[in-house]
Amino acid sequence: MDSEDCFPSGYDAFRRTCPSHAVLETLASKWVHLVICALRRGRLRNGELARKLEGITPKMLTQTLRILERDGLVRREVFPVIPPRVEYELTELGQNLAGLLNQIRAWSELHVPDIKDARARAAEQQEDLDA
Repeated sequence: MDSEDCFPSGYDAFRRTCPSHAVLETLASKWVHLVICALRRGRLRNGELARKLEGITPKMLTQTLRILERDGLVRREVFPVIPPRVEYELTELGQNLAGLLNQIRAWSELHVPDIKDARARAAEQQEDLDA
């Protein structure tokens, strides 16, 4: 076994029954990824998040925030005012994850042209095979 495969936690994501699968499944969500990246710079209200994350539905934003709060990545603070004001911020664990996810986001933005070119070549090859 390579040293990079040995983690002190004892978890191994390559094993079928490893609980880390649930973590990876959560992190695979584009909305989880984008909410964490959006909160990286500081606290935001629900409406601010909704405006920043173009295309997210109110239901999906609420579900995503609940998952992140449940998993200890986001802290929700409700202020006792009328109308109620709720703000979200990353916990220390969320901040730790945000740096990594931000790098992945930046990589994806940088390499969009490469991926688009590869997809176009694959589509052309498929058309040639279908012809």
